[in-house]
Amino acid sequence: MRYALVTGATGGIGTAVVRRLCQDGCYVYVGYHHSQQKALHICAGLSCCQAVFLDVTDFSAAAKQMAEIERDCGHLDILVNNAGIAQQKLFTDITDDDWSRMVQTNLGGVFACCRAALPGMIRRKYGRIVNIASMWGQMGASCEVHYSAAKAGVIGLTRALAKETALSGITVNCVSPGAIDTAMMHAFSQADIAAFCEEIPMGRLGSPTEVAAAVSFFASEEASYITGQVLGVNGGMV
Repeated sequence: MRYALVTGATGGIGTAVVRRLCQDGCYVYVGYHHSQQKALHICAGLSCCQAVFLDVTDFSAAAKQMAEIERDCGHLDILVNNAGIAQQKLFTDITDDDWSRMVQTNLGGVFACCRAALPGMIRRKYGRIVNIASMWGQMGASCEVHYSAAKAGVIGLTRALAKETALSGITVNCVSPGAIDTAMMHAFSQADIAAFCEEIPMGRLGSPTEVAAAVSFFASEEASYITGQVLGVNGGMV
């Protein structure tokens, strides 16, 4: 049995990743912060997972919670860093708090969870870390400068950490979604979404299950010689 932790697991992508990893035969810890009921609902329909509270912005508390997870299962094999927030604002309107919260959650959370998971993975000479970035971290998005910067940081962290941990049998890769049909898209009107789809070479939004398939691949033994890579799931946008 392989044990996995998915942070931010109650959103559209996170839920799809949990379900896919369960299909792959993993036991999955469903990390949530605000959405306990959603996490419990996800687990109610599956026999291979349990909900765990995890605030990735509180580095000390996150480390303690992840240590408890390792004590519970004995070894954490897969870490999927999916927790994140988004915000649209003109650059000149971004406040100090907006910036700090964005970077602390989207980049700091990846740092904190990787740091907590790595000692056990290094001892066992095995681990799969999959970080969820965004195509905006690759190409930038107007009115999302702080989001784009944090996600670009996730990509940089992924590539650097992959080099540092490769000899320990640990792979670190990044899935970079484009426009995915999740709750984040509900802030846009149907007309806006239709206009955006016209810019996507494949002409449609992606699905959470398509992102989950990429995560599943990186977490599998088929990807054992692949590390430090960024796999875009973006319909050809990047």
